[in-house]
Amino acid sequence: MTETQSAQDGTGGPGTANERHAVRDPFPSPAEADLRRTGINPDFWYPVSVSGSVRKNSTFAARFAGERIALYRGASGTVYALEDRCAHRQVPLSMGVVEGESLRCCYHAWAYRGNGRISQIPYLPKGTDRPPRGVRAYPVREAYGLVFVYPGDPEKAAETPLPEVPAYASAKHRTMTFSRTVHCHYSFMHENLLDMNHQFLHRGVLGRIQPELLGYDTGPHFVEARYLFTPAGGRKDRGAGLLSAEGLGGGKSPDVVTVRTQYPYQTLQAVPEKAELPAFSLWVAYVPEDAEQRTNHVYGLLMIQKPPVPGALRLAWPLIRRFTERVFAEDRMAVESEQRAWDEQGSDWNQEVFPLILDVRKVLRSNGVPLRARADLCAAATLCGPAHRTDPAPRAGNEAGTDS
Repeated sequence: MTETQSAQDGTGGPGTANERHAVRDPFPSPAEADLRRTGINPDFWYPVSVSGSVRKNSTFAARFAGERIALYRGASGTVYALEDRCAHRQVPLSMGVVEGESLRCCYHAWAYRGNGRISQIPYLPKGTDRPPRGVRAYPVREAYGLVFVYPGDPEKAAETPLPEVPAYASAKHRTMTFSRTVHCHYSFMHENLLDMNHQFLHRGVLGRIQPELLGYDTGPHFVEARYLFTPAGGRKDRGAGLLSAEGLGGGKSPDVVTVRTQYPYQTLQAVPEKAELPAFSLWVAYVPEDAEQRTNHVYGLLMIQKPPVPGALRLAWPLIRRFTERVFAEDRMAVESEQRAWDEQGSDWNQEVFPLILDVRKVLRSNGVPLRARADLCAAATLCGPAHRTDPAPRAGNEAGTDS
């Protein structure tokens, strides 16, 4: 069952908006855990690399919530995902050498199969038993030009579907792929995209926009909001008009923008006035990198409808790319500022008044998992299998954007 919220009457469940969202003490009550201390649920498929970054017979160092993952593509083209440490001396396997479908450590040449089992220790005397355990292997799949791993319970991987992105394979669309590191908790990203009242931030790129919340629906695992975007003057980046199918001259007609958090992913669709199909749609995942989950890697697929004129979208592509990069840079500035404030204050002092955002916080909190203490992480590092070794040391973010 879903609960429909109306932007007209200001209701959002029991009580009025004023009753539900009165100014609160800045420190969360014990009954309401700080969302920024909530970890993402590992029992989903998460992208950890663009497929093109994992070349045949090569490795790629990825991370999920402090877990180091060595991706490698074997001679057959199959991608494997192993815990990024050699069971011998803990040297990263991502520094190793791919041989056929196996990965050999760069240090003492221990070799591992794609299932994590040790296949060879070159200098081990005959008759000597090998160590009983290798390293953890992650379920891995490729889709939409991305490499997905399943970092949770491996027994659930087969029954957990990949996210659905139907427009990606459509001949009517061309896809722009984004891969960016953002230094904030993933929840700030969900709030940023859902709360379209922040368009003032983009006034230098989008001009003046009047967003109107038409209404929203919410359930245990999702929140979906519908906005009417009405241009109100000001100078707009040329790429914005091209992305919205307004042509080179731009336009003044409103768009209906639908944003949905379907845990743990997020989508956006923009439908111009009098149009039946979206001018563009966005699918995005925010994948925590560090153990504290205060840095996330954004993987996005922006699917743009091709115009009737052949080749027009190809010519407009650089302008659209520039526009999207400018918008993303402004959003990244804002959410990273929010994270810095949280770090300085030690808790969430936000005085949130928008019912939509309060509801998405409930969804993220109820579907997330508690962040484990450092002592628990160290204890887990001694085990192999479902228990994970984690290490919060940061790595440089992969700043990339590709087009399909």
